Amino acid sequence: MAILVTGGAGYIGSHMVLELLDAGEQVVVLDNLSTGFRWAVPPAATLVVGDVGDQDLVRALVRKHGIDAIIHFAGSIVVPDSVADPLGYYLNNTVKSRALIEIAVATGVKHFIFSSTAAVYGNPKQLPVSETAELSPMSPYGSSKLMTEIMLKDAGIAHPLSWVALRYFNVAGADPQGRSGQSTPRATHLIKVACEAARGKRNGMEVFGTDYPTPDGTCVRDYIHVTDLVRAHMCALAYLRKGGKSDIFNCGYSKGYSVLEVIEAVKRAAGSDFPVKLSDRRAGDPAAIVAASAKIRDTLGWVPVHDDLDGIVTQALAWEASLERLKAAS
Repeated sequence: MAILVTGGAGYIGSHMVLELLDAGEQVVVLDNLSTGFRWAVPPAATLVVGDVGDQDLVRALVRKHGIDAIIHFAGSIVVPDSVADPLGYYLNNTVKSRALIEIAVATGVKHFIFSSTAAVYGNPKQLPVSETAELSPMSPYGSSKLMTEIMLKDAGIAHPLSWVALRYFNVAGADPQGRSGQSTPRATHLIKVACEAARGKRNGMEVFGTDYPTPDGTCVRDYIHVTDLVRAHMCALAYLRKGGKSDIFNCGYSKGYSVLEVIEAVKRAAGSDFPVKLSDRRAGDPAAIVAASAKIRDTLGWVPVHDDLDGIVTQALAWEASLERLKAAS
């Protein structure tokens, strides 16, 4: 039996593939390479270049490789872009996920793990925010992911498909062994942008919003190391294989850092300074969001090992240096 990883050539997906291979799993990657990279998929995995919404292709892959579990990362993830192009986000994140779920049901795939987001909470009334909090997304990105959660829940009631939705908080860092990291050009992730500025790849960076009701006026987020995140997926897979009931879990450390605190951590780790422009708020950004993570720890047995902001930014900086070497060698 094999596991299908959609979006497995991207940032989080490529780390998931490495984790699965390290555990001895057979892995098939489906990625259209719009933001992912062929080189990010290890030779031990089977890479198929195609669209997750192509039902004939997905059906053929399930049958050919004996897929019994799908881990679904493929999708669009930039909040401001979703505000500007809501229909594009609903197509890529919701309509295509619906197509994938339909084929999973039709072909008898047993387990489905979905890459959801803390954006489903919007601007939570209480922190840390738990899985039972009110769902009030502030952007089409958050809404598109919430719609997929709803479809999974309903499909799981009607059909023998067990699933877990993992609501990510802010993902950062790189593989500790240096095998993968955030590589997307023009990425918008805060730590990625700050690391590029520290390495001289950008002429500084912008901070969007300094008048939020937070200690220093900038947004506060819960940053989770990408390796801890993919290990949460491994815990979810083991849980489902043992007969665990379908459920939703937060993926975060229950600890928040402001934008300015993150920038200072990057400057400290890099030993360099760079210009920071203070700008107006962006649409769709909540003031603060921090995970309540007791449920995933207690139910799935997830134990994070990289819960350290300085360590996260140090590994992210090391990955930026690796990218520079790869570019120079090509």
